[in-house]
Amino acid sequence: MSQYNIVAETAEYTVVSEYRPETRVGSGYQSEADLENSFISLLRTQGYEYLPLHDEAALITNLRKQLEQLNGFAFSDAEWGRFFTECIANSNEGIVEKTRKIQEDHVQILRRDDGSTKNIYLIDKKNVHNNRLQVINQYEESGGAHGARYDVTILVNGLPLVHAELKRRGVAIREAFNQIKRYQRDSFWAASGLFEYVQIFIISNGTSTKYYSNTTRASHVRENAESERRKSKKTSNSFEFTSFWADGNNRAIAELADFTKTFLAKHTLLNVLTKYCVFTSEDLLLVLRPYQIAATERILSRIEISTNYKKTGTIEAGGYIWHTTGSGKTLTSFKTARIASALPHIDKVLFVVDRKDLDYQTMKEYDRFQKGAANSNTSTRILQRQLEDGTSRIIITTIQKLDVFVSKNKGHEVFKKHVVLIFDECHRSQFGDMHAKIVKSFRNCHLFGFTGTPIFAANAGSGGNPLLRTTPQAFGDKLHTYTIVDAINDGNVLPFRIDYINTVKMKDGVKDKNVQAIDTEKALADPDRIREVVNYILDHFDQKTKRGSFYSLQGQRVSGFNSLLAVSSIPAAMKYYTELKKQLSERGRTLNIAVIFSYSANEADPEDGVPDEGFDTESLDCTSRDFLESAIADYNADFSVNFDTSSEKFQNYYKDLSMRMKRREVDLLVVVNMFLTGFDATTLNTLWVDKNLRQHGLIQAFSRTNRILNSVKTFGNIVCFRDLQQETDEAIALFGDKDAGSIVLLKNYEAYYFGYDENGTHHPGYSELIEELEGRFPPGQSIVGEQNQKDFISLFGAVLRLRNILAAFDGFSGAEILSVRDFQDYQSVYIDLYQELAKDRHADREKINDDIVFEIELIRQIEINIDYILMLVAKYHESNCEDKSILVSITKAVNSSIQLRSKRELIEHFIGTVNASTNVDEDWRKFVREQKETDLDAIIGEEKLKEEETRKFLNNSFRDGTLKTTGTDIDKILPPASRFGGGNRAAKKQSVIARLMQFFEKYFGLV
Repeated sequence: MSQYNIVAETAEYTVVSEYRPETRVGSGYQSEADLENSFISLLRTQGYEYLPLHDEAALITNLRKQLEQLNGFAFSDAEWGRFFTECIANSNEGIVEKTRKIQEDHVQILRRDDGSTKNIYLIDKKNVHNNRLQVINQYEESGGAHGARYDVTILVNGLPLVHAELKRRGVAIREAFNQIKRYQRDSFWAASGLFEYVQIFIISNGTSTKYYSNTTRASHVRENAESERRKSKKTSNSFEFTSFWADGNNRAIAELADFTKTFLAKHTLLNVLTKYCVFTSEDLLLVLRPYQIAATERILSRIEISTNYKKTGTIEAGGYIWHTTGSGKTLTSFKTARIASALPHIDKVLFVVDRKDLDYQTMKEYDRFQKGAANSNTSTRILQRQLEDGTSRIIITTIQKLDVFVSKNKGHEVFKKHVVLIFDECHRSQFGDMHAKIVKSFRNCHLFGFTGTPIFAANAGSGGNPLLRTTPQAFGDKLHTYTIVDAINDGNVLPFRIDYINTVKMKDGVKDKNVQAIDTEKALADPDRIREVVNYILDHFDQKTKRGSFYSLQGQRVSGFNSLLAVSSIPAAMKYYTELKKQLSERGRTLNIAVIFSYSANEADPEDGVPDEGFDTESLDCTSRDFLESAIADYNADFSVNFDTSSEKFQNYYKDLSMRMKRREVDLLVVVNMFLTGFDATTLNTLWVDKNLRQHGLIQAFSRTNRILNSVKTFGNIVCFRDLQQETDEAIALFGDKDAGSIVLLKNYEAYYFGYDENGTHHPGYSELIEELEGRFPPGQSIVGEQNQKDFISLFGAVLRLRNILAAFDGFSGAEILSVRDFQDYQSVYIDLYQELAKDRHADREKINDDIVFEIELIRQIEINIDYILMLVAKYHESNCEDKSILVSITKAVNSSIQLRSKRELIEHFIGTVNASTNVDEDWRKFVREQKETDLDAIIGEEKLKEEETRKFLNNSFRDGTLKTTGTDIDKILPPASRFGGGNRAAKKQSVIARLMQFFEKYFGLV
């Protein structure tokens, strides 16, 4: 009998390996309607059925027909009525319940007329092409808070599971994002609430197209509501969590036509909906990004091919995934493990980590994705029981426990099972004898590694088995890559900003020598140096961690971020912790400081910047353990807990400390090696480094700081007290690409201050721009002529951009060139021009801002806000209201802030009421509440507005952050039309809008 080998096989990959955009046709103006029509036309060529369906009755009729076809069953009218009202359109269910129905409970129970029951599938997840795709557009929803008409909706078996909102080319896609926000708030829930079944939203302006899950939007709405309730800054970054689709090479597919041909190809969309979504235990729907899906499918493909060719147990049966730290490897591994464990020929999936802390963190993450989806173990005995239990399909364990099991159970039955082993963060520690022993024992296995920092020849150590020094040697082929450059370009992690602080200087009269030549641990551990470093940290702590910026975190209003101090050794950690406590006491300042370390046999290993560190405190010397005991006692007092250095309680100390870091309850944590790998806290933005780091250890440590959280956190802050510039450049070149340096790092201080040349172009620095500004537009002189106004706005806008960047560097303090008064004067002129032009925006003449950009957002970042004004008022009060220079400062500050100008009258009135009270902040809130009520009563009375409707309208405006002057809402608050007729009504409406706008700007953002 002939034997046939498989030459090629395709399972229709969800992510296309490589996509080349097609040549565009047509160069004329394209309206939004034209874009919508071409979008629908392309979907029809891809096999979607178009329905001219625009109302709910037709939508429900079609839904019944589609479910009948999918299930091969005809409902009676009574059965359909029961099934629709009880299972599909239950009035007690919202987005969360309907999402769970699609993701987890897609088989619903029908009560038939004869009393029997029948399973009804809402979607077929096993055979995805049994599902029917239809497209509708301009669906009208007349219910809800406002009538709405939706752009394009994709129906899956009659249910609206994907919705696309389009804007014409040239309009920011954020407008489409905000449009969906309004729909979700005002109308998706209306009538039968079928649009709450939407799982994925698509936003596009033709040129750029992105997608995101329904709960990304819902989380944004909840956070904004919470922020408004608590009056904290709205910093939801949910728009930044929207994703581009991409090919297997991580090339973004942004054009709507290209996106449609790839993401909306029928098999791709159905795979994403049925396989590559995760509905977490926190009721959040996560839609995997393209690189996560590509990695998962390449692992699954390798499992299938190597099984077919009987390669299991060899290096050809596995491979590794290089996805940079912070890109979501745990979610990728979870989805991979879930799908692999469901394969009929796979007996078990083992997820292997290399330390107990990662074991704990991974289990918590897996539990977040799906409670109970994986089994963890606290001992080798429990691991053995799980390996022998056929129902334990996914097991999380440490490499140490697995090594013990293998050593004690030679010839165990599990070694013959078809097993997938997935190693998280496959570092050099896994390339030794344990690794070889495990691979040798599991003779029918597939071995896969995930890492953000692979070991290559350039960063491999010189010891150990020469055949197991690199990631490819240990795990085989590289299956997929997503580097730090890809992640930063996609906005999935933040760039780094690095300060290098010279802490060792030659005394006067001593000939200069290479500082590195004296960088010995003895010199660096000198108490005088540590005192100076701690002094620097405390001097710059608020600046680096942005303690002047507020945001909402888990319903709490918090200021700024927290930080890690990484030091070289346990003795250094002890010295730093002691000095920090001492200086904080001397300054009379309170910061929550903690320290953690344990015994590590490899602490001084020169080949790895972050050696493995477990939970062994028993092996610490007496001095170190006693010190750690004392530091934990401080922590116990701070947080009313009870931990110590005993084995179990120390592990619980680690877990509690980890939790409090993530909640931003700990301000500064001193570490040696712990928390520098595998620990994710989005609130952490600064790493202070007094430790030699290199290669993968350096990238791992730096990457603790660059997780995206919100619009306040803009980059990962690294402050190096050692000369690590060469090591940083080498690590980035290795783990990014040859161009990574310019993307991952901002330029240095000198480049921004003095200017730099790049690609044959000179980019003027701050000092050059200030020289031009003062030369062309001296302070105090009016700017005459439209062209001069344009030039001034362009020039000062460039100054603002550079000031915003330079403010993050220590060297800029005192080097601003402009005095505070001159800067405020320039800024006042800048805002005056903006407001003048905004007032004339409906005029026919050419607009000055047609060809320049106002940096208004940058002005908001300058810390001139209500808190700053109240501080000045308090100082004025402390001077017994005699220091009139403070009043001048207040006036200048108000005039130079676009946010505060509308509140000038309010502020000046308040200053006039300052009395002997010592609580200026409380007096201000009370004053604003009373004044706001007085002003609103006056507007309602003088304009004869409907009181209840007006208050509701303004409350909604303050909630949404905008006063909506179009639509019917404004008409509802006006007095009856009989009181003024004809053209007077339009004039009356405009005068009311003007007064309400003035009122809104005056009180928005206040109590």
